[in-house]
Amino acid sequence: MTQPNNVCVLVAEIRGADRFTDTLGAAEARQALERCLHRIDRAIEANGGTAQRSGAARVCATFPRGDEAVLSTCEMLDRVQSLPPLRGLRMTICVGLHSGAASANDAELGAARLAETAKPGHALASEAVVKQLSATGRQFVAASPSRNPALAGLGWTAFAVARQPATGASVPEESRLWHRVRIRHDQDTLFVDEARPVVLIGRELGNDIVIADPRASRQHARIERRREGFVLIDQSTNGTFLAADDGNESCIKGAELVLTCSGRIGCGFSASELERELVLIDVV
Repeated sequence: MTQPNNVCVLVAEIRGADRFTDTLGAAEARQALERCLHRIDRAIEANGGTAQRSGAARVCATFPRGDEAVLSTCEMLDRVQSLPPLRGLRMTICVGLHSGAASANDAELGAARLAETAKPGHALASEAVVKQLSATGRQFVAASPSRNPALAGLGWTAFAVARQPATGASVPEESRLWHRVRIRHDQDTLFVDEARPVVLIGRELGNDIVIADPRASRQHARIERRREGFVLIDQSTNGTFLAADDGNESCIKGAELVLTCSGRIGCGFSASELERELVLIDVV
């Protein structure tokens, strides 16, 4: 268990930003960089971390516990991987995790060193972080220390952190139990997971998420956790719209849609509209 005066520090670095500037130009490269940083920030916020930008392509975050830092790492690696390539170039990040006294900067320095050492698209956690993980967090860390020779001068061992499997991969159910969908609407936040496998959405007060818009049906849609993943099911009159973070929007009516990315749901109206009744989802 983490000591009260200790924190777990996460450092995420974007690799290859200069290549984007050379290929895309300064303005478009800045936009691509900001999209990547935004996804990193969202993963940190979703898992209870406090983030601070540290340079043009680095984010430093603190977490009270290592479990949340590890889950945040898995989520941000997946979020950044899902960004579409630009002229053949993909953004990649490297992440380091280290633990130490909140009053000192040793933890940040250690996390930064691990981020610099990690390969693009990978993450490393120090032994100090791994020792404090619960069984839930420990399952996302390699059983044996990394053999990367660049770690030899650290004075402590480090472990590779697992990442979320690529969309569409065949993943055994037992390996997928930690996945969940976070649903946000107005001031409400719910999770579809093993404990709550179904969330109901609609205009009727008995739903888990109540939509006041008259275009929504009384029992409009539901999100279910199944063996193959999470599924959005429409049972409405006007259809259910899903706008993914990449800008693509789908509409289903009396049909199902497997959720593979974060986005916005509109119940009877386009999810691209700026509506207060939008339902925000994150596949974490």
